[in-house]
Amino acid sequence: MSSPSKRREMDLMKLMMSDYKVEMINDGMQEFYVHFHGPKDSPYHGGVWKIKVELPDAYPYKSPSIGFINKMYHPNVDETSGSICLDVINQKWSPMFDLVNVFEVFLPQLLLYPNPSDPLNGEAAALMMRDRVAYEQKVKEYCQKYAKPEDVGTIPEEKSSEDEVSEDEYDSGEDEIAGPVDP
Repeated sequence: MSSPSKRREMDLMKLMMSDYKVEMINDGMQEFYVHFHGPKDSPYHGGVWKIKVELPDAYPYKSPSIGFINKMYHPNVDETSGSICLDVINQKWSPMFDLVNVFEVFLPQLLLYPNPSDPLNGEAAALMMRDRVAYEQKVKEYCQKYAKPEDVGTIPEEKSSEDEVSEDEYDSGEDEIAGPVDP
């Protein structure tokens, strides 16, 4: 059946025409990176993240796999793998949704309205519930360190402008993406 393939192609073209920078991986249309800007009115504003998207063969009937490549401090994002906890992608995906929905609605909503009661990053969730100001300050620090617009196209381990390299420094690789979407 060619329907999922045509839909994949159409959704990818819509995403590219929506002013998102899309970098294809290999020659197919199943894996690519999207440059995603933090939403206004959030502590993520000003940050740019490289997000890896993998479309399963059954897309749009099966949800895309989405993960942050550069570090993100958020209760619902695993800091190490970049995988996200978002019901609309993980459990409630529908073929009515498309890739533009993911980047214009779902991810901005996730960053604007974190859910600390269902965390992938327990430290971020606890800090958010305990001290919102300190949480937002830490988010801004991560944005400045890991999500600078000029660095989004580079692999974090290639950065030479960092003064210090700590054990928190992100070790990037194509294998480190969001894990399987379905439980």
